[in-house]
Amino acid sequence: MIMKWKKMILAGAVLLGAAGMLAGCGGDKKAAPAADAGAGQKIVIGLDDNFPPFGFKDKDGNLVGFDIDMAKEAAKRMGSDIEFKQIDWSSKETELRSHKIDAIWSGLTILPEREKNMLFSRPYENSVQIILVKEDSPIQSKADLAGKIVATQEGSTGLDAINSEPDVKASFKELKLYPDNVSGFMDLKIGRIDAMIVSQVVALYYNKENNAGFRVVDAGYNRQPVGVGIAKDNEAFKERLDKTLEEMKAAGVAGMCDSLEQLPELLRKLHTCDVHKNR
Repeated sequence: MIMKWKKMILAGAVLLGAAGMLAGCGGDKKAAPAADAGAGQKIVIGLDDNFPPFGFKDKDGNLVGFDIDMAKEAAKRMGSDIEFKQIDWSSKETELRSHKIDAIWSGLTILPEREKNMLFSRPYENSVQIILVKEDSPIQSKADLAGKIVATQEGSTGLDAINSEPDVKASFKELKLYPDNVSGFMDLKIGRIDAMIVSQVVALYYNKENNAGFRVVDAGYNRQPVGVGIAKDNEAFKERLDKTLEEMKAAGVAGMCDSLEQLPELLRKLHTCDVHKNR
């Protein structure tokens, strides 16, 4: 059954940014065989569980989201059980190095600085950072952030984007860091901050789902690939996962694109594709 948050995306089709794409099922296609290396071993996935629409808890406390569905499908194909573990996003690299988790599957952007500390799977999504403001905000560009209270999630790609432009950052009245985006959205709505730097898909989904009255300002940041983070010394798992993601793509349940408008179809296919019935 497609859950309520997925129905919201399907009904709205309003997400205008970037996300992963699941290609068409292809009718008679059979599921690709699960990767055999390490089959049966439990996979522990670290994530931010307050990161809609990719991973979050629904009203009943169930963990749902696009990345959750992708990870479950991959684990099924690898013949493995899966466990999801909430982690401190600012300490995600430490969680990997200490092997408390096997992977980070939580909208993790592939950045050169991160590649120094972890391996990445093949990309399954693209992401772009934007400026999020209230509808009545006078902010129209990055230049307008001067003298304003700007926020982002601690340890996020948004923070990397801010740090990449020291002059712009220096113009802020204050830079506030939140443990998760939702906390920032709440403060933006009540006027404690003036703007957030955040993933476009996350911002637009939250705005639609909560009728938050936000507006997106194009900050001119480049689109960046998103993948699964893996410990540097776990090349074998990377190979297993890459093989599985390729199998999912070939079977019609995973692919790569640049348009968030395709996200509703991706979610539908994860739940209705014939590959599930033919396994």
